[in-house]
Amino acid sequence: MDIPVSAQVECVDGPCGHSAGMIVSPKNQQVTHVIVKPHGDSERLVPVDKIAEASPTTIYLRCLKDELTHMDPFIEHEYVMIMPDASMWVPEPQMISMPHRCVPKGELAIERGSRVEATDGQVGKVDELLIDPHDEHITYLVLREGHLWGQKDVTIPALQIDHIEDDTVFLKLDKHTVESLPAVPVRK
Repeated sequence: MDIPVSAQVECVDGPCGHSAGMIVSPKNQQVTHVIVKPHGDSERLVPVDKIAEASPTTIYLRCLKDELTHMDPFIEHEYVMIMPDASMWVPEPQMISMPHRCVPKGELAIERGSRVEATDGQVGKVDELLIDPHDEHITYLVLREGHLWGQKDVTIPALQIDHIEDDTVFLKLDKHTVESLPAVPVRK
């Protein structure tokens, strides 16, 4: 099953937003959640078992829009009191919002545009992940490489992923090997 990182998302009762990324267990490269940005609401963590099917442009969920809005948030805001020093124009304390990601313990967020590193340096960015619908393990990484005018997508087998950490996918391949892989047409 191809779960696109930036695609339309539809609930049982109609269109509800778009996908913004995935949560992955780095130990076994299993996708556990899809990050969904509902229309007019904050991003939500949708468990992979809520995906009925997916196409290259759309993810279909097994839930209603109302259920989606009650799923765990991906971003939470912590409010912190800032005490200005005496030299500031406004001497009153101010509250500021500090957003932080709510990634389940032991898992990592991979979003479209996350870095991909070859053994000898950065080689591109994550375009999407392909997963096995039976066990939710990553089967392929679709890598966007190149610059604005020379972009191409390259499909890399999951066996060539060394590890994943801090919004970065590390490959077992060097840049030359990645560049020699066949290109797939870039979808706009």
